[in-house]
Amino acid sequence: MTSFATLRSLVPKSEAGRERCELCGVAVEHGHRHLIDPIPRRLICTCDACALLFLRNGETKYKGVPRSATYLEDFHLSDGQWDSLMIPIGLAFFYESSTEGRVLALYPSPAGPTESMLSLDAWADIVAGNPQLSVMESDVEALLVNRLQTPAQYYLAPMDKCYELVGLIRKNWHGLSGGAEMWEKIRQFFEELKETASA
Repeated sequence: MTSFATLRSLVPKSEAGRERCELCGVAVEHGHRHLIDPIPRRLICTCDACALLFLRNGETKYKGVPRSATYLEDFHLSDGQWDSLMIPIGLAFFYESSTEGRVLALYPSPAGPTESMLSLDAWADIVAGNPQLSVMESDVEALLVNRLQTPAQYYLAPMDKCYELVGLIRKNWHGLSGGAEMWEKIRQFFEELKETASA
């Protein structure tokens, strides 16, 4: 029996129905921490104690996801640069995959995250004008772009927030255009993200 399996066997069964740490089995609260398994791109719910075992830059299977986003107030992305990315909606996130050795571009859709082909030249051009991207951590942090609003919003965002947005759209999409309720939820998502993000 592994050490994590041993911990799970010691957890009380009285908290049925609550979300649990996927490593030790203890119940976790809303807003709990996450790890990411970079190969399948899978988020793993964890308690604070288990999350501390996985340093983001350590040689481990899982990587710890940062806790907060940074609002990039002076970010520069021209309409021409955006058009060159060939993303069909005004939402996307970009992150460096350590397993694939390249930057991936994904956008939310009713079917989940959809990958868009990203040319190295297009990304290099964006990075050249935005040195903030040089500190983006591979696998766990992304450039999150919201061009649905005016002015557009740009964040260095934890990967779990990006997938939270994907899940929100997938869960609430109705009809051909998504529906007014879904678009309102997207607006609220970014309003809350900006309130909690550091500058």
